Amino acid sequence: MEKQANIEQRFGEEDGYDAVVVGSGYGGSVAAFRMSMAGIKVCLVEKGRRWEAHDFPTDGLKIMSASRMENRNLGVSFGPKDALFQVYQQGDSVAAVACGLGGGSLVNAGVMMPTPSIPVRFSNAKVVGDIAIGEMEESSEDLMKLSINFDLEEPPSSLMRLQQMGSCLACGNCLAGCPYNAKNSTDKNYILSAIQAGCIVKTECQVQFVVKNPYYSFQESKTSRKRRWLVYLNEIDYITSDFVVLSAGVFGTTEILFHSQMRGLRLSESLGSGFSCNGNTVAYLAGSPAPLNAYGIDGKQLPNKILQERPGPAISSSYTSSLGFTIQTAVLPTAYPFLLFKGITTYGWPNGFWFFHGIIDKLKHVMGFKSSQAMVLNAMGYDESDGKIMFEKNKYKICFSPPQDLLLPRKIEAFQKLTKKLGGILFMSRFRSTSVHLLGGCNASSDPSQGVCNSKGQVFDTQAPATVHPGLYVCDASLIPCSVGINPSLTIAAAAEYVSRHLVKDVLEYKSKRGIEILVKTVDQHSCLTTDKNLRSSHTPVIVFKETMKGNIGGMPCTAYLKMKMNSQNQEDFNEGNAVNGESHPLLRGKVGGYVVFKAIEKDELHIIDGEVDLCEVDYRTPYTQYMHYRLLLAASSGSRYILEGKKIMHPFLFPLYAWRETTTLHVTFKKLDGNKSKDKMINLIGELRISMIELLKSLISLRGNKRRFIYLFSRALLRTYILQIPRGSHKESHSYYKPYPDSTLHEIETEDGYIISCRQWKCGQAPHRPKGEKQPNLVLLLNGHSTESYWLPTEPNDLVRTLLEEGYEPWLLQSRFHPLNPANNFTIEDIGKFDIPAAITKILELHGKSIKVHVVAHCVGGLAIHMALLGGHVSATHIASVSCTNSSMYFKLNALPMLKMWLPLVPVSMAILGKNKILPLLETPKTSLQHRLLKYIARLIPRYERCMCSECEVFSGIFGNTFWHQNVSPTMHNWLNMQSSTRLPMAAFPHLRKICKAGFIVDSNGKNSYLIHPERMAVSTLYISGGRSLLVTPETSFLANKYMKLHQPSLRHERVIVEGFGHSDLLIGEESYKKVFPHILSHIRLAEQGENLVMSSGKKCNAEALDWADDPCGGSRARGFGSLFSPSVVILLVLLWLVLLISLFI
Repeated sequence: MEKQANIEQRFGEEDGYDAVVVGSGYGGSVAAFRMSMAGIKVCLVEKGRRWEAHDFPTDGLKIMSASRMENRNLGVSFGPKDALFQVYQQGDSVAAVACGLGGGSLVNAGVMMPTPSIPVRFSNAKVVGDIAIGEMEESSEDLMKLSINFDLEEPPSSLMRLQQMGSCLACGNCLAGCPYNAKNSTDKNYILSAIQAGCIVKTECQVQFVVKNPYYSFQESKTSRKRRWLVYLNEIDYITSDFVVLSAGVFGTTEILFHSQMRGLRLSESLGSGFSCNGNTVAYLAGSPAPLNAYGIDGKQLPNKILQERPGPAISSSYTSSLGFTIQTAVLPTAYPFLLFKGITTYGWPNGFWFFHGIIDKLKHVMGFKSSQAMVLNAMGYDESDGKIMFEKNKYKICFSPPQDLLLPRKIEAFQKLTKKLGGILFMSRFRSTSVHLLGGCNASSDPSQGVCNSKGQVFDTQAPATVHPGLYVCDASLIPCSVGINPSLTIAAAAEYVSRHLVKDVLEYKSKRGIEILVKTVDQHSCLTTDKNLRSSHTPVIVFKETMKGNIGGMPCTAYLKMKMNSQNQEDFNEGNAVNGESHPLLRGKVGGYVVFKAIEKDELHIIDGEVDLCEVDYRTPYTQYMHYRLLLAASSGSRYILEGKKIMHPFLFPLYAWRETTTLHVTFKKLDGNKSKDKMINLIGELRISMIELLKSLISLRGNKRRFIYLFSRALLRTYILQIPRGSHKESHSYYKPYPDSTLHEIETEDGYIISCRQWKCGQAPHRPKGEKQPNLVLLLNGHSTESYWLPTEPNDLVRTLLEEGYEPWLLQSRFHPLNPANNFTIEDIGKFDIPAAITKILELHGKSIKVHVVAHCVGGLAIHMALLGGHVSATHIASVSCTNSSMYFKLNALPMLKMWLPLVPVSMAILGKNKILPLLETPKTSLQHRLLKYIARLIPRYERCMCSECEVFSGIFGNTFWHQNVSPTMHNWLNMQSSTRLPMAAFPHLRKICKAGFIVDSNGKNSYLIHPERMAVSTLYISGGRSLLVTPETSFLANKYMKLHQPSLRHERVIVEGFGHSDLLIGEESYKKVFPHILSHIRLAEQGENLVMSSGKKCNAEALDWADDPCGGSRARGFGSLFSPSVVILLVLLWLVLLISLFI
């Protein structure tokens, strides 16, 4: 057997088991035995430990240590969770169950099996037999059948008696566990046979809940062998199986199903109903002068008494009354605390000094004097079976209310009659119900409205009438829908045999459909139960800790209570050299359990059924950046499932100044998985969760395991990221994608000021979604940003040029004087808007006619230029169909660091260093001048949000700042961009660009506001797109532009879009741009083509005051680049100090 503490479940384990049986009582042991004998791969999981004969308690101290008491009234509990005796007090009722390998058969009286008759009539049976007939209405003595070995000879060999058993010594200690190995409990018959047939037994493993495997499908399982059920031993560890048999007893099985229901398992509303205590009532008769001899004796007393003078087995007499109940006499084991039965949990009858009687009698017993005679009276009958087991969500525990017992007064009256006849004091329970025979809670029924499972034990699925959850069974006392009136052990075993017959057939049919060979195993007669230590796993969990994060997702409060278990795979397989290549240490990776509270989405807790965490994840595209990646699969009680995925992003920007905020802020996305219901609404939210200082301290306190090793590895990772800034891995080379473009025409155009620019034209074919003969779509003029190609990307299969061509549009790509192919040595941005764009539009009009209208798509500086062209009157709005700008408009708002560089004299210094040649070559060549080398060296030293191992990329981002998030750009795109596209950087326009940045909006080359004062010239429909994770230009740029256009051109359609996860130029060059960005551009162009760019009558204007009330919902921390503990002013001050230190090193 395997212990919970000594197993580490391999997550996503493909092998798993054919069936997992939960519990080892009469139901679970029968099911495990029958399936194992049929060649089915079975794992039996038991909450308790294995009890040998010498382990059972034989005195009061030992039995207290082997007991657990839960007082639900006071909310307190004490004793080990896997104690042999589990006592539950709820209201005016008490229930007791057993816990161990063998379940209730370990400590019950064994009244069930057709074994040989009791060879001796013991004292209490004689006495009660003499008086019971006369005192109980029409009572009759029952033939007792006990699962106890009275044979004095060697037992015969059989499947049901596979282990050498002792003979009953009549010590009377059956109810505390037989210390002489004479009881035929299920661990000695069914379970032993199952083990010999190949069953795996795991003890001290408490199953918490079961869920359907979210990654299972029947077709895939034929090849991948994925199992369809996950059986969780705690919040994190699970076992996979195709069939699950719940046999954990009435409380255990019901609680597992309640917990599973909280994780989305659809169950009948009758779960917990029909609870029965089998009409159980217990009393204690003491002080009788009759020779009852019903005290158990210990091993020291056995040699002094012959067999006939000993107490005998726990129950040796039973009488059934015609009134509908049965009374049995029982022997109290020597280990039981007598005072519990003599006044602490009882009251005496007749009234008098009955409490002192208990104390005096106990002193006599301890001192060795002859104590008074006593025995236990146990009554069973038929109660109303209307009790209920309920689940308290706030406490996450079950509670119960017992059924009504209409025969209770008659039973007490019968007890009193016996007491009068035998003499002494009757100690009756203070509780209305005192039961050891629990039934129901998961009642079998033909209708889901009346029960939890059908007669075969299959659990109903309430999604559709008369359907069941495939592979989920109940096979124990909880499916019996009413009281049985006698000891229910044999009834439970018989029901288990019936369920097992159908269960085995179901399993074999399922395996046959999957094409799995069935091997019928033979029983090894010489096999036996192995000790726990022989099956211990060499691998133990290393680190376990808790983490609580709070924040908002989609503007709604959310709290995540996580429990993380690191090192879920062997560390021996990890090579330290892998860390250099970007693979994190196994101790920094693990599984996540717990739950998420998100009341706005689900009223109940969202439980994590599969969670993963990597505290040192590295993307090969961003080798300097460290991520803490969380991925949680959540299940709701409603049946819905969600994915919460997030990252803590740690950039080495300004060393560790951002460390606290970055290591405690989780940027998350929250999505609902597609359901089968058409009414399910898609949910896709973003937000942030943070861990506070107090919660972080709690997490550190909760650390369990190899703390030093974990803290060392985690601190080393942060030191490498923030201080040493050592990259992990490098950009991976991949095959380039060079899909040929359609034929294009390159038009060389001379501008009004005499400069030669070029414009590339792709002639469109028939659009696939347009009928033949329909008018061809409008033209699209593409305007690049500064010195970077953003539309014509040979390495990308879905760039904007290809996308437009596929949609039937005719793209025109302007290669102006700041394009790397036509770099000018002396120009301003105003020249682009005044000369280059008008020249290109004039060329288009020459070819297509004066009446044609052009859609304009512009990026960054190209967006500034088109607004200068329109607002400056250089291009008439009558020739423009629509304008779409990415991270640009007539406004230009920068993040803190780029803004700092513009305010500092870096641009004038750079111009002075460059001299007359204002074109900076980015590629390293032997002919590079000293001035260019110096400028590039300075550029590499300037801080930036994200570092790169490519020298050319470092120079470019040092001058501009990061223009894209590397994780959004493919390696081939990154390589082409730096080695083939952006090879030359014309910097002549930087002084003008500096003036625009400082002003925050477009100005002329002299710094004067010559454009915003002419809004009437901007009579065109607009779309402004910003990146939600801004790098250079903040979302405020698009917000102000959209506000400006709505105020001054209210009759036209004006849109604004924030695309989450994108920065600056990755809006156009990113791998996912065609999915997340281009549809907005195409939609805007189509609406303009269809004449839907008018939104209201031309005479009506927007209320200026109402527009002033508007605030940018996408501003805040994202507008400053990414979240920081420091304001932009503090960042600027820190950078200034850094620059002073840098200059001092060169002086």
